[in-house]
This record gives sequence, C-alpha cells and structure tokens, in this order.
Amino acid sequence: MDESGGSFVAVRRLSQGSERNATGCHSSPAEVVTGSTAWIGRGLSCVCAQRRESDARLSFDLTPHQEECLQRLQRRIEVAYDSLNKEHQEALRALWYASYPGVELLGLISEQWKEMGWQGKDPSTDFRGGGFISLENLLFFARNYPKSFQDLLRKQDGDRALWEYPFAVAGVNITFMLIQMLDLQAGKPRTLLGAIFLKLLSDNERVFDILYCITFKLMDQQWLTMHASYMDFNTVMKATRRQLERELLLEDIQRIEDMPSYRLLAR
Repeated sequence: MDESGGSFVAVRRLSQGSERNATGCHSSPAEVVTGSTAWIGRGLSCVCAQRRESDARLSFDLTPHQEECLQRLQRRIEVAYDSLNKEHQEALRALWYASYPGVELLGLISEQWKEMGWQGKDPSTDFRGGGFISLENLLFFARNYPKSFQDLLRKQDGDRALWEYPFAVAGVNITFMLIQMLDLQAGKPRTLLGAIFLKLLSDNERVFDILYCITFKLMDQQWLTMHASYMDFNTVMKATRRQLERELLLEDIQRIEDMPSYRLLAR
C-alpha cells in the first residue's frame, strides 16, 4: 500500500494449461506478487473523475418510476461490505463455489482467495472501494454468464501478458468506475449518459449488473487488443470507459441488449 492508498496485485502466468495447486483448485499456474503502485487507487480515480463542462450544466427530471429505480440502486451502492454480516458472508461463499465448483473453501480468510485475484487472504479488505454491490456484481456475473466469467477468471482467451491483471480486484474497480461514470450517487442525472442509463434501468432493474458484465468483457478485450500488462491497467480502463460511452450514446440503444458489446457475453 503506498501513501496515496493505491496498491496492486500482479498475477504472473507461468505456463499454459491447468494443474491442481496446494489449495485444491484447478487453474493456470500463476505467481501472485503484491507491491506498491497507483494503478488501482490513485490511477482509477483519474479515470472516473473526468466530466465535460457541457455535461455539468445538464439536468433531467425523473418520472416517479425512474426515481424509485434510481433510489433502489443507490441504496445498493451505499451498502458497505461487512465481514460480520451473515448475508455478506454467504454471498462471498457463493462467489467461491460459483467460481470453483466442487472445490472446498477452507475459510472466508484463506490463502485460496489469492487464486481468484484478491490482494490477500481476506477479500473483505478489497471491497472498500466498491462496497457490497461489487460482490453482488461478481456473483451475478458468475451465475448468469458462467462461460464468460470462467474465461476471464482463468484467462483462457487470447495471447495473454506475462503479468496479468488480478481478476477479482479488477472487478471491484469496474464497479467503482461505473458508479462514477454514470454519476449514480447524484439525486438525478446530471449528464446525458446518466439519463440514458436511467431510462435503461427503468425498463430493467438488473441493467447495472448486466452492464458490469459487459464492461468486464470489454475491458478484457481492450486488454488483449492493446497487448497490455499490469502497468497498463489505467490506460485500458480509460479505453474501456470511452467505448462504453460511445455505445450508450448510440441512437438505437433502447435496451441493454442493443449495445454492440452485449454480444461478447456467453452463458
């Protein structure tokens, strides 16, 4: 952890293929290295804080239904992860078994969690940037698009970098980026992008979770296209955000399934 609060976990891919490690998980052999840099903390805040001056002057009125949908999502966003909360504990266990079916979890604090790309053996310390909703997003992804989820978790697609982004921590960063990009903590949309998202949300209250899955796949696609390594993560996130903005602003986007990148998801 550096003085700005940023930290990283780099996952080094040692070979292709799969083997069973000491925790009993099948995965690509990997070496986990922790250290001090700004690519998750300070770097991501730069990605999320950008806003055009013209956007800041916009204001949109909400229908009662849209307001209710936004408030329900905001209540989810406000929930911090609580390691003593039974519901939160069960959600974390469910994420493990959705990720590694048939592999026994030795504990909510265990070296096994590093396999998924958490910074240490206690995932609860990584939820501070995204809250409980970031765990809900990961679990939604694992349950609703298991093929895409597993491909990303196990880094199965494309010509991967020697030093890969950590899957789970990247997922928390994506949640945080989407909340900032869509300005979801505001009382009502202050950007055209936020207003478009709220229209999609009023038609389907799982839109945020689905957009999260799209973003994760799109981020990985950008990662591969740019031949990125872990120090390029901030650049990849910026490119991902620009792509999301372009797609959401397309005139023919009436529902989340209309986004071109939605086709990246596979069940």
